[in-house]
Amino acid sequence: MAFAGLLKDEDIAAAIKDCQAPESFNHKAFFAKIGLASKSAADTEKVFKIIDQDQSGFIEEEELKLFLQNFSAAARSLTDKETAVFLAAGDADGDGKIGIDEFQSLVK
Repeated sequence: MAFAGLLKDEDIAAAIKDCQAPESFNHKAFFAKIGLASKSAADTEKVFKIIDQDQSGFIEEEELKLFLQNFSAAARSLTDKETAVFLAAGDADGDGKIGIDEFQSLVK
């Protein structure tokens, strides 16, 4: 598991279960449930680097759509609406992607 030592498997499973239904994903609730909201900046950066699949230094829209699958391969993709809301919440500078600083603010 990519998050071993960072996040608890049972917390991830519970968070994924809570947002199985389309349009039920809430990033703040998800980050709180998996325990990421209370992690250090260094741990948050490690999670960011896992989600940043192409290692561009940014989480782009397509990576957000597959966000839940980083935590569980069987998880669903986010809907277009959920992805747009998630991106808008995290993209503080309006460049269409989420950088590490924006991600750390989004998580807290």
